[in-house]
Amino acid sequence: MSQFYLDHYGFRVRPFSILPDPAMLFWSDRHRKAFTVLEYGLMTRAPLTVVTGEVGTGKTTLIHALLRQTDAQMRVGLISNARGNRGDLLRWILNAFDIPAPSEADYVRLFQTFQDFVLSEYAAGRLVVLIFDEAQNLGAEMLEELRMLTNINSGTDELLQLFLLGQPELREIITRPELRQFAQRVSATFHLEGFDMKGSADYIRHRLVQAGGKGHEIDGAAAARIHAEAAGIPRMINKIADLALVYGAAGGHPVVTSEVIEELIADGLILTAQPAERPPARLVLAREAEVKRDLS
Repeated sequence: MSQFYLDHYGFRVRPFSILPDPAMLFWSDRHRKAFTVLEYGLMTRAPLTVVTGEVGTGKTTLIHALLRQTDAQMRVGLISNARGNRGDLLRWILNAFDIPAPSEADYVRLFQTFQDFVLSEYAAGRLVVLIFDEAQNLGAEMLEELRMLTNINSGTDELLQLFLLGQPELREIITRPELRQFAQRVSATFHLEGFDMKGSADYIRHRLVQAGGKGHEIDGAAAARIHAEAAGIPRMINKIADLALVYGAAGGHPVVTSEVIEELIADGLILTAQPAERPPARLVLAREAEVKRDLS
């Protein structure tokens, strides 16, 4: 079906795949600031850098874009959805760098193995960069253990850098009194939010053009309706817009209109924000006309 709508609208690729794709990255003001914080952490060799945001706001895509900034002087390990206790954390880390560890090794041996690795990389002129995605799953105990790992750094040289990306609860965990020492080690932090109405419309147009379209395959009123249903969250925008293009192509429509979005809703294909999180319907209708006028 996706190939069908690609041919119908003349796209080279799907405009709204939910897979992280730096080539499709839309640089909203908030995304640009978040990426600047990540770049700042990388360039200054900050021991701890934290970026938080709601599910689907584009944190993982930013990390993949950041990975393009790394070079041969950096050994990078990426960990997603790590869970467990102190020993489990060290095994996650060693696995990220393909460092073998005996199953019977205790915590001291695991720590010594990682420390030896960091020191050997430093001696070879390389910095160790460890990235945790979905870091809210670590919990307070494992976050404190990460702080202890930064003690490997000594003197004026940084041997180990940590980047933590997670949902808003990560920010709440870090601000707990028992993690005040962890918070003091954080050099930079940023909270990534969803798009406003105009940002969503610009994002939709950007993805359409990047995929080989003209940018008007989804009209302004439909873009505004998608924004309202997705609460400005990029991942949800992608899901709704992708379905809208399928429906539009199936119906032979040259342009996706708000009526197509209403058809998706009526057919029960959209599961998005809770009603309390959505703007009042009267505001949505008023803004639909405004965005449509701005994009025409």
